Amino acid sequence: MEYTNLGRTGLSVSSLCLGTMNFGPETSEADSHAIMDRAHEHGINFFDTANVYGWQKGEGVTEQIIGRWFASGGGRREKTVVATKLYGSMGDWPNDEKLSALNIRRAAEASLTRLQTDHIDLYQMHHVDRDTPWDEIWEAFSVLRQQGKVIYFGSSNFAGWHIAQAQEAARNRHFVGLVSEQSIYNLMTRWVELEVLPAAKHYGLGVIPWSPLQGGLLGGVLRKQREGGASRSANERSAALLEKHRDAIEAYEKLCADLGEDPANVGLAWLLHQDGVTAPIIGPRTAAQLDGSLRAAELTLDAEVLARLDELFPAPGPNGSKPAPEAYAW
Repeated sequence: MEYTNLGRTGLSVSSLCLGTMNFGPETSEADSHAIMDRAHEHGINFFDTANVYGWQKGEGVTEQIIGRWFASGGGRREKTVVATKLYGSMGDWPNDEKLSALNIRRAAEASLTRLQTDHIDLYQMHHVDRDTPWDEIWEAFSVLRQQGKVIYFGSSNFAGWHIAQAQEAARNRHFVGLVSEQSIYNLMTRWVELEVLPAAKHYGLGVIPWSPLQGGLLGGVLRKQREGGASRSANERSAALLEKHRDAIEAYEKLCADLGEDPANVGLAWLLHQDGVTAPIIGPRTAAQLDGSLRAAELTLDAEVLARLDELFPAPGPNGSKPAPEAYAW
């Protein structure tokens, strides 16, 4: 496993991040623990979760599963860089969500309890809160850092200007601010290349792509359909995207077959070739799926393959592969 620094920090994280959203709803606790053990065996030290995962309001099911795994010992906690998130509703009362100082304090304490740890390595805002001033957010976060309960802070689903706004507010307080941004990013969804990636690079944020295979559409969906295998892309939205991009996806799967590589690994490897990307999030439901993802970390795509992928899935804007404003202007 290769390791890299998370943004401008000295923190070393694996080039693949273990996503845990399936733990609980899709994957049993025993299997979830086995997947995390297997991740450590392969050298994956970066795990991502959120307080809302498990999808039972207020329960934090996934964090609890991870916490019980940490509590089983064997250096599991010490070997893991654990990232969790807050923002989503954890209750039915007005202050049980978003980024008020009150909710930040309560949410952090609750996550620490569920994770059975004394600190969170990377605490991420799951969404921008347009109603809470940045001074309030950074003050609340600075208290957590001073208390030793959180080490680093990150964002998720931020626009480029949100990153700039957050960092300038942090700078005014002489605070470290954000060190990472977690965005949807894959061959089919490349909007972050316009302004989020340039902003992240400017401010020294590592980029952690979520949905790196566009919900399975880049994971060999057409081959699986032909083989009669189950597909994660059965919902209405994914089905519509599949029909819209069928020709490109078919050509993509043919290119992967010609390379002798699994489409999922090519999609992940493409992300690892993008400037500023720290670690795509993989979300295995089984240990076998985790094992299958490891090839991506060692797969090198040459210039010809990268150019062909750009042809199949062009960057947004008429001028392609350029940041804003050149992507859509002169």
